[in-house]
Amino acid sequence: MYSYFNGKIDNVNSDSIVIDVNGVGYLIYVPNPFSYEVNQTYKVYVYNHIREDAYSLYGFKSLDELELFMKLINVKGMGPKVASGIFATGSINGIVDAINKENLLYLTKFPKIGDKLARQIVLDLKGKVFATSNDIEEDNTADELISVLENLGYKTTEIKKVIPLIDNSKTLEEQVKDALKALLK
Repeated sequence: MYSYFNGKIDNVNSDSIVIDVNGVGYLIYVPNPFSYEVNQTYKVYVYNHIREDAYSLYGFKSLDELELFMKLINVKGMGPKVASGIFATGSINGIVDAINKENLLYLTKFPKIGDKLARQIVLDLKGKVFATSNDIEEDNTADELISVLENLGYKTTEIKKVIPLIDNSKTLEEQVKDALKALLK
């Protein structure tokens, strides 16, 4: 079993990366492959998914993401592909908050998660998942910014491209202005 890989990114695909560790390339499915840069060194924490017909690796940038992923795949009806998809558009603290506050609307925004699976996630994990040690206030501001931009009619894919460009130390109003400028470019 593998715990993590520390190496250079050799290739970035639409749903995965290839990380070169001492001359061996490992294909790892990740939620946001384009957040990795080719020829940069990363430490990627992995989950080994072994089935009768497949052996797959799912990777994450932090242990907190991996731990939440492990809890999610133990939910009845949740596989690693669906659980990994949650991290593509949701933040750890946003996901945890939605589970603990029974926010089904937030959970059903993720791909392949319907009302039934969202209810199962809440049933299985409410009170068992907690916010990470990262700055929760900054994370909530990012979630609020995303929500404001979605309400203005922008698509999630467009929003995700500009979020890393926004200075999260500014007020929400200033962040919205900066995001709108970036979106109009």
